[in-house]
Amino acid sequence: MTERDIPDSWSTGKAREPDQNTRLSRTEQFGETQPFDAPATDSSSKSVKRRKSAQLSRSPGKWPRWMKSWVWWPVLLMLITGGVGFLAMAMLLKLPAAPNCPSIFWPLASASVRIHCAQLAASKQTVNDLLQAIALVKQLPQNHPLHGEIDRFIQEWSRDILKLADQSFQTGNLEEAITTAEKIPEDVAAYKLVDEQIGKWQSIWSKAEATYNGAITEVRERRWQSAFMLSAKMLRVDNQYWATTKYDQLNRLIARAREDGDKLGKAENLASSKVVDNLLEAIKIAESIGQESYLYQKAQEAIPAFGRKMLELAQAKLDKQDADEALNIARQIPESAKLQGETDDFIALADAKRSAWIGNVSGLEAAIAQAQQIDPSRPVYNQAQQLIARWQLEIEDVAHLEKARILASQGTVPNLTAAIAQVQLIPGSNPRATEARQEIGRWSAQVETIEDQPYLERAEQIAIFDDINSLQAAIAQASEIRRGRALYPEAQKKIRTWVGKIQRIQDQPYLDQAQELAQSGNLTAAISAAQQIASSGRALSREAQAAINDWEGQIRTRENWKKAQEVGAAGTPEALVEAIRLADRVSNNSILRMDANLAIDQWSQQLLEIARSQGQSDIAKGIEIAKSIPRGSAAYSAAQEQIKTWQEFLNPQPSPQPQPESLPFPPSTTTNGQ
Repeated sequence: MTERDIPDSWSTGKAREPDQNTRLSRTEQFGETQPFDAPATDSSSKSVKRRKSAQLSRSPGKWPRWMKSWVWWPVLLMLITGGVGFLAMAMLLKLPAAPNCPSIFWPLASASVRIHCAQLAASKQTVNDLLQAIALVKQLPQNHPLHGEIDRFIQEWSRDILKLADQSFQTGNLEEAITTAEKIPEDVAAYKLVDEQIGKWQSIWSKAEATYNGAITEVRERRWQSAFMLSAKMLRVDNQYWATTKYDQLNRLIARAREDGDKLGKAENLASSKVVDNLLEAIKIAESIGQESYLYQKAQEAIPAFGRKMLELAQAKLDKQDADEALNIARQIPESAKLQGETDDFIALADAKRSAWIGNVSGLEAAIAQAQQIDPSRPVYNQAQQLIARWQLEIEDVAHLEKARILASQGTVPNLTAAIAQVQLIPGSNPRATEARQEIGRWSAQVETIEDQPYLERAEQIAIFDDINSLQAAIAQASEIRRGRALYPEAQKKIRTWVGKIQRIQDQPYLDQAQELAQSGNLTAAISAAQQIASSGRALSREAQAAINDWEGQIRTRENWKKAQEVGAAGTPEALVEAIRLADRVSNNSILRMDANLAIDQWSQQLLEIARSQGQSDIAKGIEIAKSIPRGSAAYSAAQEQIKTWQEFLNPQPSPQPQPESLPFPPSTTTNGQ
């Protein structure tokens, strides 16, 4: 009978009794045996006879020689006894035909049957079959002879269950792995491995999740390098699911997020330029980042920020009263910026202000009508009401200003005076009060100009003769224009010009006299004459002071040149050096400079001759004297050559050492005769 496989679930019904056909007699199981010396029947007896006759024919009347020895009989007896015992034990231990495990009544099943069926179940290597195998054998008593073998099987099958659970864990099913492991019975010795294994799984899973979530956090903050470093740690996780599937997923996620991060960065750079077109492009780029991106939320937060920057640009234009450009910017803000309410409010106020800035009554009335359309629920409602009140007052101001401007356009003193009186009706607290004050100032200046212009014109006509009396009369006429009047600055400018002319006429003779003294060579007297003008702060004071400075310079030049000649006459090295220094102070603009240059060349040549003479006995002293010859003098180059010669003599360069001739062979390095 062949063994049959165990079905998925075995029946626990009563086992069938074996029928007569399945019962085997001892003879059928083991075969009938007879003593080796019993007579045989039928064919067996014939063969025995033949054997006997053969034995008799071989050795008639005698037993074989080995049979006559008493030593062989005990051996033969032991062989026969052992063979019979072996056959008997084999028949006792031989299992019957393989049982039908699904139909066995387990309460009466033997240990061998339970082990056999449990092994068949465990061989399927499924969780349920392994658990069923454990259940079949763990019910056997502790004192059962096969208890050690049963414990070994239970331990092995429990580990197999843990292996199957670990496979679930490795494929990413942590809960399934835990559920599978917890199915191992608590009363088996292997259960102590369950908590340890579950703890290990949970620890690995928790660390992997923390690494993954940490990388996601870095992605959201656009720290790509840190995110990739955390991603690399996933490769070292002791779980195939995290080290492969989730690692690949995370890398793809980081790569996509980095692309979106580059987009968002570009959008932010564009928005920082505060250019309307760039802000619109920035919003468009931020809108292109999809919902599946981890940077979607940041992109959505950036769009209103970009829109608000556009609103700020529009407000800046409105503050400069460029309402058209302000409205143009505000109307381009897209709906995705979620600033529709604020934008509508801004447009409503900007439109009203544009009408008010026209400056006439109809424009102000239109502005009031537009502002009144703003709903009380809007945040700008109070601002609109304040503007309406201002514009209503302004309508009255504009009426006064328009009437005054019509009067002032006539250009006569009475009309200008009437225009000023009309504008003065505008209270200082009204919106157009500043404009009214500006118009009053302008029209008052026109009145003053009309009134004072004749004084200035008569003064100019009188001053045309350019003599002292005419200029003084012109000054008196222009002085009639009082301080604070419109033409006062112009009158004062002309008065200063005429005063300067008078001073020139009065002081020119003194300056001419000083210049004549200077030309005659009497510089001291010339300076004394010019100082009367220089110290008075009059028209010619600056010119006189310049002449005095020039003449004083000439005096110093003459003194230096004279002293240089006196010192140089001594002829000593020290005297010659001092003479050269003094002569060099002669101004380049002086007529004495050429004489000074010739003297410097002569004195430097004398110094060189003295240095050479001194160098014959004391080279160091000769060098010192030669170094005092100034650069640019005629003897300077020769002095430098002489100094070089002396220094080479005092510090000769070492001559180069001759190089040894190369030998055809290296010298011998052997010693001690070797």
